[in-house]
Amino acid sequence: MDYDALFEQIAELVTKHSPSGVEGEIDQFLLLYLQGLGVEHGQDQAGNIIIKIPGCEGESAIAITAHKDEIGAIVKGIDNKGRLRIRNLGGSFPWVYGEGVVDILGDRTTLSGILSFGSRHVSHESPQKAQQEKNPLRWQDVWVETKRTPGELQAAGVRPGTRVVVGKHRKQPFRLHNYIASYTLDNKASLAILLALAQRIHQPKPTVYLVASAKEEVGALGALYFSQNHRLDALIALEICPLAPEYPILDGAIPVILSQDGYGIYDEGLNQELAQAAQFANISHQFAAISGFGSDASIAMKFGHVARAACLGFPTENTHGYEIAHLGAISDCIEILARYIEAI
Repeated sequence: MDYDALFEQIAELVTKHSPSGVEGEIDQFLLLYLQGLGVEHGQDQAGNIIIKIPGCEGESAIAITAHKDEIGAIVKGIDNKGRLRIRNLGGSFPWVYGEGVVDILGDRTTLSGILSFGSRHVSHESPQKAQQEKNPLRWQDVWVETKRTPGELQAAGVRPGTRVVVGKHRKQPFRLHNYIASYTLDNKASLAILLALAQRIHQPKPTVYLVASAKEEVGALGALYFSQNHRLDALIALEICPLAPEYPILDGAIPVILSQDGYGIYDEGLNQELAQAAQFANISHQFAAISGFGSDASIAMKFGHVARAACLGFPTENTHGYEIAHLGAISDCIEILARYIEAI
């Protein structure tokens, strides 16, 4: 696949805000995009956007998911100076974002604020001194400075439960040769794979559902709803795969097939089918068993919604932060899945 075109597709996706449960901006983009492709699609009651490619043989069906929600923060309270007290939404940490602009997605207006940690020029009389010396920075230690009155915030629809995400201008991806670096690659690069498959797959033997799943970061809620209401022979999740010294995962353009994550084991038969598809496409692949991680597929299988599940990912640095991934690994995920669908 053309790396430039892939980069531009991901760049378009990452700038669309989609914190868990408030995913309207990415929904609007995806629905319009899919309308232009002319594929059968719709949105269910759980917020999943579903592309259906009818099978030409039998009643079998598979699903491939890429979650469309991102991590961020949620407003817990507002003080009399208009400062927002926030807590994590999904696996986010304040020190990952640093002080800087965040977007506050009010019910009526999106406002900007500054994620703030307090002054550095302080003594031990100030709580910020502890973060300089020994204590980790926690959500309860930070706030969003809005310079708005509580009345102005109320008029914008900012309230407990309002989502807060990294400012849109900070989400613009950066190109590092054949790598892409950006916030929210976790979900948006996988969506690019899903959209590429929607254009490529025609007349498969089984019915293929391509699902942009909702609320994955808070428990795979969208995928659980979908898998509970559809009979599936297999479910494959698209994901990032964390690079860390504890995992023998090679950085670069080699996709990863997971054998295990924090929710349990994946189906080895399905994994071998994906590995065989990679071999047929002359694409290298690697296996990994990781912890501190879950996917639509492993969670759906754990709850008994599907008998066979797998997770195909691309190696990623700084997961749930300013992520870096090789465009070749993302592109090869498209090829592997296309070959897999052709073979079944």
